[in-house]
Amino acid sequence: MANVFNSLAAASALAGRRPLHLAIGMFDGVHLGHQAVIDSAARSARRSGGVAAVLTFDPHPSRLFRPEAPVRLIMDRPRRVAALLAQGVAGVIVQPFDAAFASIEAEDLLPHLRANLPSLHTVYVGENWRFGKGRRGDVALLVAEAKKLGLHVVSAPRINGDGEPISSTRIRALLTEGRIDAANVLLGSAYGSEGVVAGGKQLGRTLGFPTLNLPWSPDLQPRLGVYVVTVRRAEGGDAPHRAVANYGLRPTVEQAISPQLEVHLLDDCPYGPGDFLRTDWLAFLRPERKFAGIDELRAQIALDLEAARAWFGS
Repeated sequence: MANVFNSLAAASALAGRRPLHLAIGMFDGVHLGHQAVIDSAARSARRSGGVAAVLTFDPHPSRLFRPEAPVRLIMDRPRRVAALLAQGVAGVIVQPFDAAFASIEAEDLLPHLRANLPSLHTVYVGENWRFGKGRRGDVALLVAEAKKLGLHVVSAPRINGDGEPISSTRIRALLTEGRIDAANVLLGSAYGSEGVVAGGKQLGRTLGFPTLNLPWSPDLQPRLGVYVVTVRRAEGGDAPHRAVANYGLRPTVEQAISPQLEVHLLDDCPYGPGDFLRTDWLAFLRPERKFAGIDELRAQIALDLEAARAWFGS
C-alpha cells in the first residue's frame, strides 16, 4: 500500500527489512526524464524483492535561497505527490527543505539518509543532480561516498525531447509561451488543473455559451488565452468531455484582478457547482485580447468552438 511521509524521520519503517530503492529529486512536473529515474528504481525493487520509494522536497530550494524570486512550480505539492505515486512506488517522502536540511554537507547526505532509512540499498538520481550545502555534491561524489557505506548509486542519463534535454525549466518556458502541445510531449501526459466548480455571474450564459467557473491559482501561470481541453471528474469514473477553456482576465466583460479559468463543453454539460473536476489542456488556440464589444466577442467564441471541434476531428 502506498504511503506519504512528511519527513525522512517519519519514513524509517517504510521498507521494513527489505532493501529500499530510493529515487531522489525535486521532480517538478514528473516529466519523462523524472519518470525514467523513478522507473529504474521501481524495476530494480521488483527484481530484488525490495521496496521502491521517492524522496522529494517541499518547498523548492529557491524559496529558501531566493525568496524574492523563487522558481514557479508546474505542480503543487498534492498534484506532485499523486503523480509520483502513480509511477508505481510504495511511498513518497516529502522532506521539508529548510535551513537545517540545506546545511548538510555533501559528504554527510548519505549517512543522514541511512540513519533515517536503515534499509536503504540504492539511490537513483538524474545525471545532473546536485546536492549538499552549496550544491557542492555531484554524482561522482555520491558514488564515492556510497562505496564507503556499502550503498549503490544509479545515475539516469538525461532524456532528449526534440533534440534537447527534457527539463522542468524547459517545460515551464513552454507553458508560459502557450506551447501546451510541446509541453505535453515532454511531460508524457496532458498538463492538467483541478478545481471545484463555483457559481459565477452567468456572463457566459448571457453570451449564449455557458461556462463552468473553475477557481484555480497555479504557482506557474500558463499563457493567458483560449485552449482546447477535456474535462472529467477529478476522482475518475467518467469519460472526458471535449471543451474549450478561457484562462484570462476577461477584459471585454470585466477586468479581473487575477486570471480566471472558464470552461465551455462542446456537448451537453453534466456538471455543476460543487463538482470537483480535472481539466486536461491539449492545444493553444489564441491569446486573450479585448474586443470592441459583446457582439465581436460572441462571434470570436463561435470561431473558437469551431476550431476546437476541428482539432478533435468533428
